[in-house]
Parts: sequence; structure tokens; C-alpha cells
Amino acid sequence: MARYTDAKCRLCRREGAKLFLKGTRCETVKCSWHRREKVPGMHNWQRGKVSDYKKGLREKQKVKRFYGLLERQFKRYFRMAEIEKGNTGMNLLKIIETRLDNAVLRGGFALSRAQGRQLVCHGHIKVNGKRVDIPSYLLKTGDVITVQDRENSKKQVKENMEQAKTREPVSWLAVNEAGLEITVVKEPTREDVSIPIEEQLVVELLSR
Repeated sequence: MARYTDAKCRLCRREGAKLFLKGTRCETVKCSWHRREKVPGMHNWQRGKVSDYKKGLREKQKVKRFYGLLERQFKRYFRMAEIEKGNTGMNLLKIIETRLDNAVLRGGFALSRAQGRQLVCHGHIKVNGKRVDIPSYLLKTGDVITVQDRENSKKQVKENMEQAKTREPVSWLAVNEAGLEITVVKEPTREDVSIPIEEQLVVELLSR
């Protein structure tokens, strides 16, 4: 068995969930999640009962690492979710899912959220015809994501889309591969969130 030294893969093991932090590699048999059945270290067992606080904290950390969020960002999204009508946990996931860097990934323009964030920060992405370089920009229904009219921008996105063809599409985005265009057609649903998370535990933790 190969040595288990990759920091991103260790995060997946520690959180007990596949966080897809390495892009397309996580979707293949080369993913360390499949090659190693236990957490890293000699003592891969846990003593005693896991508290409710730890369960909630673990679920929160999953979401933060899956989407690449800072603590301050996460708390701001939670306050927004509390204000909205409906289930707070679902509202939270819906808000985070509509981040621009996440939509760039989900639409196939990028192969990982880190790369999606980089594309946005470097000015390769436009929203409704205007350049947006803020990865945390929250999209609304009807927004259209396009690529800057530059040769290097289009070339990189086309290569990424070719590799991402095997990825399962999400219902809240309509992708025009020929025109390099992603349209937000509706709000994300719980089925569109691919991370295995118990959002109610997060709500209970942050509502204390």
C-alpha cells in the first residue's frame, strides 16, 4: 500500500467523509480514500463516546473544508440562513452552494474548488457580462457565468470542461459548452449538495 502522506487526503480521513479536495483524482481509483481503509497514525481507534458537541463540530468542519470557507465566512452565511424562511440547515447549504467559485466548479469550468477560486481571482470569469474577481460572490437565479474573451482563459476552461464531461451535472445550472456559458436556472436543492453532511447537527451547534 502506498504511503499515506497527502495533507488533503488526511483531512478527508479525519473528517470521515470524501471532501473532493483534489479535483478529478478524487473520482478515480487513485483516490487515497479507496486505497486506505483506516485513519492515519498507529492508534486509529477512539476511546469513549463521541459527544453531541463533537458530532456537530465535525459536521461543521466538513462543510468548511469541502467549500474552502473561513470561520468568519461560515458564521456570516449561518446568520443569513437564520433570517431566511424555511429550514435553516438547507438555507445554509443553499447559500454556500451558490458561491461563484463553487458554481464554476459545478458547471465544469474548473476541476476543483481551489482551481475555481483561482480562475475567479485572476479575472477569467464574468457574471452577467461584468468581470467578477470575488470567489464568495453569491449568484441568483438568472445570472449567467461566462469566460473572459481572452485566448488563454478560453483555452484553460475548454480543457477543464473536456476532463469534467464524466461529472454528473447539477439541476440548478444549465451549461452551454459551445458558448462557454453557465446559467443559474433555479435555486439549489438538497439533492444538489454532494457532501455527506447532517446539516441539522451544524444548526444545533451554532444555535447554542
